[in-house]
Parts: sequence; C-alpha cells; structure tokens
Amino acid sequence: MSDTMSDSKKLSRDRVAQLVAADIRPGSYVNIGLGMPTLVARHLDPKKEIVLHSENGILGIEDVTPGDPGDEDLINASKAHVQLIPGASICDQSLSFSMMRGGHLDATILGAFQVSSEGDIASWATDDTDAVPGIGGAMDLVAGARKVIVVMEHTTRDGKPRLLRHCTFPLTGKGAVDTVYTDMAIIDVDPRRGFVVRALAAGVSRDELQAATEAPLTFPDDLTLI
Repeated sequence: MSDTMSDSKKLSRDRVAQLVAADIRPGSYVNIGLGMPTLVARHLDPKKEIVLHSENGILGIEDVTPGDPGDEDLINASKAHVQLIPGASICDQSLSFSMMRGGHLDATILGAFQVSSEGDIASWATDDTDAVPGIGGAMDLVAGARKVIVVMEHTTRDGKPRLLRHCTFPLTGKGAVDTVYTDMAIIDVDPRRGFVVRALAAGVSRDELQAATEAPLTFPDDLTLI
C-alpha cells in the first residue's frame, strides 16, 4: 500500500483501545503488553471487574492516579509505575509465568510487527540488524492465554502491510492470534477463511483495506462500521 491514505480516515490509537476494552468480557483476567495495548487499561469499565496481570508478578493493577508519582517499587513488566486495586496480590515471577503457561489468563493483549492469515504472530524481532530483540514473556503468553488479541497499526510507517499471508520475521507463536484491532478495522482470524473483517473504520473503503493488507480479506454481510 502507498502512504497516500489520509490519517484522518483512520482510527486514533485511543479509539482502537476503546474498542478493545469494550469487547473484553466482564470478570476476565487479562495481561496487557507494551505500546498501544497499554492504552486499553485506561478505557476498561470498572463495573466489568476486569483484573489485569503483569508477568513480573502482580495480579490486580491499574494506572497510577494522574499527578501521583507512584511507588517507585511498584512497576509492571513495562517498568511503568502502577498501583494495586483492592484484592490485588503479588507473587514471584515463576508463579506468574505458571499462570501464563497454565491457561489461567482469559486473554492477552499485545502488539505485533506482523500477523499472518493463519494466526501466526511475529512480535519480538525484525530484520533490523541494529535493533536489540527482546522476547520477554510474549511466547509464554500467546501459548497459554485462552484468547490472543493483537493491537497495532495496520501498516508500517512506510505503508507496507503488517497483515500477511505468511510472517517473514521470527515467530512468537504459531496459529495463536484470535483477533486483530488496527487503526483501520477489527479483523478475526478464522482457521478456514483466514482474515475475516468484523468491523471497518467508517472512513476506509473495503478496497483501501484490502490494498493495505497482503493476505486476502473476507467481508461478511453483517459488516459494521466503527
């Protein structure tokens, strides 16, 4: 895809985060990753009683109150200051990873460099030889979480597709992704049909979305605009 599409047609990062937050089921235990996914926490409805997990060993966190510097000893896996919610618990990292690997998390929300139409995800290394790769707990999360949600921009900065037939970067997980939320659409990964567009940004046409995506897209009859 060329870089001629106006950004005004696309969804803002906050709007994407709102859409993700609205789709998380009440009472879920959720791990939120770096980058755009961190915005999701700001839009969660407290009435849904969603519990956030951090792989460094905290269950039950939220952003610090604006203006509050926070406790310097209380950080999440992104090294950002957080605060505990009532009923929160702290454990060692081995137990935290056991939660991740043992299927105890309802969902993980993370960013990605690439996602394939088969649900493969590449999120820890690119072909940039100057970059320092860091896998963190991503492999454990995508293997163990009951649902894997990817939040990312639909294309790279130079307009190249991130949604591909096959990932070209090293994989974080194979066949793991359930849904992708981008600044252009919400797209589910179907084992038989590949990328199925659930919702489309109101300013983006079907042709524009397909042009921004390497793999073929399926548009159902009940497609909604967001």
